[in-house]
Amino acid sequence: MRERPIIIIDLETTGLSPHRHKITEIAAVKILNNEIVDEFQTLVNPETPIPRFITKLTGITNDMVRDQPKIKEVLPSLKQFIGNSLIVGHNISFDYNFLQENFWRHENFLLTNDTLCTMKLARRIHSDLPSKRLGMICEYYGLINENAHRAMSDVQATHGILNNMLETLSQKEIKSFEDVKNFECMTCAKAIKTINEN
Repeated sequence: MRERPIIIIDLETTGLSPHRHKITEIAAVKILNNEIVDEFQTLVNPETPIPRFITKLTGITNDMVRDQPKIKEVLPSLKQFIGNSLIVGHNISFDYNFLQENFWRHENFLLTNDTLCTMKLARRIHSDLPSKRLGMICEYYGLINENAHRAMSDVQATHGILNNMLETLSQKEIKSFEDVKNFECMTCAKAIKTINEN
């Protein structure tokens, strides 16, 4: 699996709904053979005020995004950056749904990339942990996310988590994308049994 191009991505937004809320920051790294070969990072002008609680969470203010590109200006280069790569994220469905909504709205385009979710993998591998949030998994692996809830910092944390998880799965002979994806989709009980049996 490490031999295929991987995009690790994270978005910051004004809220939880891809239909009602807007993207304020995008960060991604492209990985090939376990090496970061390219990066994509930008703040985005959401064309709407950022709620105070979001600013408190992310540190992204209205002043920071006022002169930044709008999402429709960012999408063409992001589309090129992603290409046909596997897309990975922590709770990737959140980011993927925002991407799909915006690509469709502004580009009349939908992603068809394979995805992998480190949160789902955490549920299978670390079912004993009380939370599968990014911060908890970072703490488990001894990773420091110095600027949590900023997109690039979260991407870097997810990269570290993914490396640790793939190493754990590789030791259990779960190495190909198909095997890892099947493991991700297992019920927790079956996944734990798979880990223990190997």
